[in-house]
Amino acid sequence: MAADFSQIKRSEHLPARIAGHIGKEIAEGRILPGEKLPTEHILAKTFGVSRSVVREAIAQLRNEGLVDTRQGVGAFVTEGFGRGSIRIEQNDLHDRDSFRSLFQLRIPLEIEAAGLAAIHHDKNDMKKLDDSLAQMTGAEKWTDQGIVADLVFHRALAAATHNEYFPLFIGFIAERISVAINAARAAAILEEIVETTIAEHVAIRDAVATRDPSTARAAMRRHLMGAAGRLDLTLETF
Repeated sequence: MAADFSQIKRSEHLPARIAGHIGKEIAEGRILPGEKLPTEHILAKTFGVSRSVVREAIAQLRNEGLVDTRQGVGAFVTEGFGRGSIRIEQNDLHDRDSFRSLFQLRIPLEIEAAGLAAIHHDKNDMKKLDDSLAQMTGAEKWTDQGIVADLVFHRALAAATHNEYFPLFIGFIAERISVAINAARAAAILEEIVETTIAEHVAIRDAVATRDPSTARAAMRRHLMGAAGRLDLTLETF
């Protein structure tokens, strides 16, 4: 069964919706550069969600370059917002062509990230990859926590490149890709798609661990092309 993109809006990741709302407030000047966002408690009460959902939304805004977070102080709108920030409205990804374009961007970024991670990773990077895999393969792999772990894996791989820009761009894309993971799960036999996805991630992890960039790139390519197929996206092969 092909992925139904009409479902994405209805099943859209809740933190992404909140991040989109706050981002719009920033873009339209209702929250100014340098201004502090309301506290997690206030935002959670305003949106009627848990504080963990608010934290995920703030993390997305940070990945997009819209806010800076200061431990124990709060989140502040980035000074000079608009010059160095990235933003794609979540609504833009509800049609297949726009989503396909984002997926095309994801492929070269993540393939190269896998190769660089194989060369530059350290023990701490491998621990983060293994921790995310453990969560992906654990008891909660059938739930939304399995999706969260999937995204954590890709962020950890980006960080393992030891290039500060890969986590920025891949983290940004990962937040938007998350809505499609739900669409893919809804369009297939859940057990089959989860086990296949896990096997693809294990292959990437193992290639990175052996410091073989060519194998790591190939494993990431197989995973991304497989993910595109599960979304019924037709991509160019090269």
